[in-house]
Amino acid sequence: MATEVMKRLINVDEYYKMAEVGILKPGDRVELINGEIYQMSRGAASPIGSKHGSVVKSLARILNEIFKGDAVIGIQDPVRLDENNEPEPDISILKYRADDYSQAHPGSQDVLAIIEVADSSLHHDKQVKMPLYANYGIPEYWIIDIATRQITVHLDPVGNSYSSQQVYGIGDEIVLLGKTIVVSDLLKF
Repeated sequence: MATEVMKRLINVDEYYKMAEVGILKPGDRVELINGEIYQMSRGAASPIGSKHGSVVKSLARILNEIFKGDAVIGIQDPVRLDENNEPEPDISILKYRADDYSQAHPGSQDVLAIIEVADSSLHHDKQVKMPLYANYGIPEYWIIDIATRQITVHLDPVGNSYSSQQVYGIGDEIVLLGKTIVVSDLLKF
């Protein structure tokens, strides 16, 4: 008689319990996607590099300036998509709330755009996160590729993909939610 082997996935409550009891440590860079814990920027991948950190900081500063009072900017904060998915994107642009989401993490209905900065995570950002974000109707998803110094903007989620994409490089401008961002302001290295 053959035994069926099934994968045991976890939910957000179990994920938080693992942190509470010390299985997941405060410094661990992990996120829950499709019931599985992904360890980011550790192990085989290198820690967050200075270019990655610089782009996230520049982007956070620029977005906080241009969206002041119009949106909340999340920086490597959780977004709870459902009970099995709580990624921590580099940047999330959220509907404005005066309480800055103090009562609960934002959900997919709160997200205006998500931006990932990719160095060693490019494959993961394209193959795992992009379908996840599209599936949950995130209207705009950017991948900033440090190696090529390009930004790919994905729009119009349909199923687990986006029906439109545009690549921008140094010298280009991108309109994000009605605001203009100059690519060279982000990729200063």
